[in-house]
Amino acid sequence: MADTCRVITIANQKGGVGKTTTAINLATALAAIGERVLIVDLDPQGNASTGLGIEREDREISSYDVLLGDCDAIEASIPTAVPNLSIVPSTMDLLGVEMEISGAEDRVFRLRKALSRVASRFSYVLVDCPPSLNLLTLNAMAAAHSILVPLQTEFFALEGLSQLLNTVEQVRRSINPSLEIQGIVLTMFDKRNNLALQVVEDVRSHLGDKVYQTVIPRNVRVSEAPSYGKPAILYDLQCAGSQAYLQLASEVIRRERQLAAA
Repeated sequence: MADTCRVITIANQKGGVGKTTTAINLATALAAIGERVLIVDLDPQGNASTGLGIEREDREISSYDVLLGDCDAIEASIPTAVPNLSIVPSTMDLLGVEMEISGAEDRVFRLRKALSRVASRFSYVLVDCPPSLNLLTLNAMAAAHSILVPLQTEFFALEGLSQLLNTVEQVRRSINPSLEIQGIVLTMFDKRNNLALQVVEDVRSHLGDKVYQTVIPRNVRVSEAPSYGKPAILYDLQCAGSQAYLQLASEVIRRERQLAAA
């Protein structure tokens, strides 16, 4: 795939760390500055689709059809209410896709193949993964230029991260040699919590420059936004969470340009 379109997979096998919230709001922030963005919802729960206001009855073609090879990502994409932002929605059918394609030789490359036409249409593709290291996540990693890891600022934050990083290294060796860690974003941060401050310090000391400077705060408005089918940036632009995602978008663009030029 041409490097004019950058594919970023948002992954962490731990649930509840802000993967979907990050996918939605980062995509919206990128679209707001004129980038053409596609989200691929690879989570059977379909929260990214719901959070962007895509009703279930409108998901006639989904990421399930894309992985089966019945259509490509352009055919499955739906425009959202956000200018410059489209989504390949998800349905519960994804729960069965692993069984359906597990015997295929190209089973980990289905998404990469389906994205082959998007370079001319989009500048960024963000893939929202399920909270597990399964065939869906492997497809996302095989298709990606880089991986963004949301990490909650809590006691167990680093637990499981090493497993994810090991998986990335295995994918790099066997499936996708160009895969890079785009960065780790600390989410749900509460500055009043001494433990959260300690987690931030620990993560930065372990992972250094891989951790974004931007930290996403725990924010009520960000939590409320999906129930209205809107990204937080549309729901309340001025809230601390929205402003943080705008800052994160600037960091992501800067890092992607560095990776693309390397």
